Amino acid sequence: MSILTDVHTHSAPATPEADSEVLDRVTPKSVYTIEQIHQLLPHRYPFSLVDRIVDFVPGKLAVGIKNVTFNEPHFQGHFPGRPIMPGVLIVEAMAQVGGVVLTQLPDVPKGLFMFAGIDKVRFRRPVVPGDQLVMTVELLSVKRRRFGKMQGRAEVDGFLVAEGELMFSIVD
Repeated sequence: MSILTDVHTHSAPATPEADSEVLDRVTPKSVYTIEQIHQLLPHRYPFSLVDRIVDFVPGKLAVGIKNVTFNEPHFQGHFPGRPIMPGVLIVEAMAQVGGVVLTQLPDVPKGLFMFAGIDKVRFRRPVVPGDQLVMTVELLSVKRRRFGKMQGRAEVDGFLVAEGELMFSIVD
């Protein structure tokens, strides 16, 4: 079992610090830091597009955030004078949130999850520097423990900016 979802029971703790430690081991994690995300996903700068997982329901869904900043390299050319986050990067960010769900599934073989397909993707509004992208990705199905299908939604300030179905396959 992953250290991020490890569940144990222990006797009553003796100190407040021990109480916190035991609580962390008894309750599955629902929030992941960037360091914990990097333990699960291979993406690194400049392609690590999830800053934090703010909600996680094992085997069902994850909600991640991406703080969009002007310092990101794609804004130099997309577009000068009017920086807009490329749609493909919004989809990739949703996929990375989905990757957190997939890597935590029990009985799924080790390997690299890659896109197998993208369907029904629509972009509703531009995402610009200063926005906080909130992505909710829900697992729809898993086939033969090697293929996954997910529904992704990306929002800024409660407004839908992108949505679509994401399909994944494990590559050995």
